[in-house]
Amino acid sequence: MTFDAQTATATYVDSLGPVALSKAAAYTTGSHWLLLWNLLAAALITWLIVRSGVLDRIAAGLTGRGPNLRAFLIAAVCLLVQAVLSLPWALYSDWWRERSYARTSQPLADFLGQGVLAVGINAVLAGLFFTGIYALLRKAGRRWWLWSGALAALGLTTIMLLGPTVIEPLFNKYQPVPAGEVRNALVDIARDSGIPTDRLFVFDGSRQSNNFTANVSGIGSSARIAISDVAFKGATLDEVKAVTGHEAGHYVLGHVWRMIILFSLLAVLAFYLADRWFPTVARAFGSKATLQDPTGLPVLLFLISLLAALGQPLTNTISRMTESEADRYTLTHINLPDAMATALVKTAEYRNPRPGRLEEILFYSHPSVERRVRAAMEWKAAHPAN
Repeated sequence: MTFDAQTATATYVDSLGPVALSKAAAYTTGSHWLLLWNLLAAALITWLIVRSGVLDRIAAGLTGRGPNLRAFLIAAVCLLVQAVLSLPWALYSDWWRERSYARTSQPLADFLGQGVLAVGINAVLAGLFFTGIYALLRKAGRRWWLWSGALAALGLTTIMLLGPTVIEPLFNKYQPVPAGEVRNALVDIARDSGIPTDRLFVFDGSRQSNNFTANVSGIGSSARIAISDVAFKGATLDEVKAVTGHEAGHYVLGHVWRMIILFSLLAVLAFYLADRWFPTVARAFGSKATLQDPTGLPVLLFLISLLAALGQPLTNTISRMTESEADRYTLTHINLPDAMATALVKTAEYRNPRPGRLEEILFYSHPSVERRVRAAMEWKAAHPAN
C-alpha cells in the first residue's frame, strides 16, 4: 500500500481530539489579541510615568553627576517603575491566563519571586544598554542611529554568552543528564554538532511551564543542550532524539549569528524611525523631553514596542524559515520522521496546529504544527528505505 503523507498528517494532528484542538485554537487566538492589549497597556504605563514626573525629579536630584551615571540611574528607575505599574497586567497575562489554560502550575509566590529577579536583571542590563544609546546620542551626532546596530550586536552577543552560564541558572536548576540511553543519544548528537559533550542538561522547566520543550543555547564553549523535565519525562527516546536534533540544527546552521545580524539591522531601522518620530509621540504623551534626554526613555521604550509589533510579520517569517531549516536538519541527520511528528503534536496543545495562512504569516514564529508534520511525512514518503 502506498504511503499517503496527507492522510498520515491528518491522523497525527487529529490524535489530539476535538476538545484539545478547540482549546489550543482558543489559547492561540487569545495570544494574538494580547499583542494589541500589551501595546495599550504599554501606552497607559508610559502616560502614567510621564504625567507623574518621577523621572524629572530623579534627574533633578542627579544634577552635576556624570552623563553616563545619570543616564544609567534614570533608565534603571524607569524600568523598575514600569515593572511595578505593569504588575497587574502581568499577573493576568503571564500567570492567571497560563494557569487557566493549564500551561503552568507555578505558585503565585514563585511567579512573583522570579519576576522580581527578572526585573532586577533587566534594570541592570537594559540600563547599561540605554546608557550606551544616550552616549551615542551625545557623541555620534545626527547619524547616531547607524551605530546602534553595533551596540545591539554587542548586547545580544553578551546575552548569548552569559545566558546559559550566569542568567538562566538563576531561574532553573540544571543537572547533567543522567547516564543511560538518553544521555548516550545526546552525546552522539552533541559530538556530531560540535557542542561540548559535557554540557548536556535537564532542567526543571515545569517550574514555570508545562510546555514540551528543549533548546540548544550559548556560543562556543558556553554552548549546551538543555531539555525541560516536561519533555524528559514525557517523551520517548526517539522523540528526544528528533527534538534535540532540531535544536542542534539551529546551532550547526549558525542561526544564532543570523538572528544577531537581523536584530542588529532592525535596531538600526528602529532607532532611525525613533529619531524621526520621537518629538511627535512625546507630545502625544505630554512629555517635554527631547530624544537626547534620558527622562524621555518611557516614550522611547513605547516607540520600540510599537515598532517591534509592526515588524513582527517580518521577524516571524525569518524565524519560520530557520525553524524549517532545523526541521530538515533533524530529518536528514536523525531521520525519525514519526517521532518528530508525535513530538510536534505535543506542542499543538498550546499552539493551534491548523491556523489560516494569513494568521500563520502574521503571528507564528514557527510553521504550523500541521505544516511541520506534513513535511516530516513527506520526508518519510520520499525515503521509504529508511
